[in-house]
Amino acid sequence: MPDATPNSGTISDLEKNRALLEWLRWQVGQTERRIRELEIQQAQERERRERARAEMSWKIQPQRSSSTALLHRGGCATYPDQVGLISREDAMIALAEPDIEPCQVCRPGTGLTHG
Repeated sequence: MPDATPNSGTISDLEKNRALLEWLRWQVGQTERRIRELEIQQAQERERRERARAEMSWKIQPQRSSSTALLHRGGCATYPDQVGLISREDAMIALAEPDIEPCQVCRPGTGLTHG
């Protein structure tokens, strides 16, 4: 089949392949955008699960030289350390200890004994 001339109204193989390449590049761009969206959604979901887990946990801020140890909810921003989260049962025991006080910001005792 001979190459089409510009005035013949048909598209040459070269033009078809250029058009295909442009469409494939557009498709790749769309796919890359969708992947970025999904990665963001996945990161947000992971963060949400971690926050929920922290809210169902507690943590103890060690005693400092001038203060007592404090019991915090797992998500309390006044003591952002997420290492060593403890269970509800352990939090109830800690709250009963005379040398551990509840944080006045997150109030870890609220709802601790109900549920």
